Amino acid sequence: MRIIANNYIQNMELDFSTATNDGELLQILDLQKDNLRSSRSLAEEQEQGFVTVEHTINLLRDMNEHCQHVVAKDGEKVVGYALAMTRDFKDKIAILEPMFVLLDNLVVDGRRMGDGTYLVMGQVCVHKDYRGQGTFQGLYKKYFEIYLPHFGHIITEVAARNTRSIRAHLNVGFKEIYRYDEPGMEEWVVIMASK
Repeated sequence: MRIIANNYIQNMELDFSTATNDGELLQILDLQKDNLRSSRSLAEEQEQGFVTVEHTINLLRDMNEHCQHVVAKDGEKVVGYALAMTRDFKDKIAILEPMFVLLDNLVVDGRRMGDGTYLVMGQVCVHKDYRGQGTFQGLYKKYFEIYLPHFGHIITEVAARNTRSIRAHLNVGFKEIYRYDEPGMEEWVVIMASK
């Protein structure tokens, strides 16, 4: 794989695997912090995308013990991640509680989602030097390989104005299943990938 990083081309192979230690989780938090909503200009958010929820090391560790997060690594450096979150976290992340209620009650193809199994892709992010090089696709290829056999669906929601992220998700196999407005905040697009 050829990756363009820091304005020069390097030949390297990224490793797509699961997070296994606190060092990797701390690198996830660093990457998350650099890409949080409102940490950059609106124009840069529109062009590069952004993440919404800020996690703590304890929460990331707890989530990882239930379902390991998928990471892209360049050597020992985490350059991308896709968080895994089971419904066990419905009451542990206050800002996400309304999302879980919505997902449980959402009817897709005549079936209420809460009556089946699904995994929430809790957040995905790729370091700016590794974007547009297949890192996002590699994260999801590994994610689907690990989790689609065990969960009927993988669901996430993306801010409607985060068009880069929506396009990227649709390109790896997600489909839009619902939209809603969070009063005074964002319009959200709920997307899903299935077996």
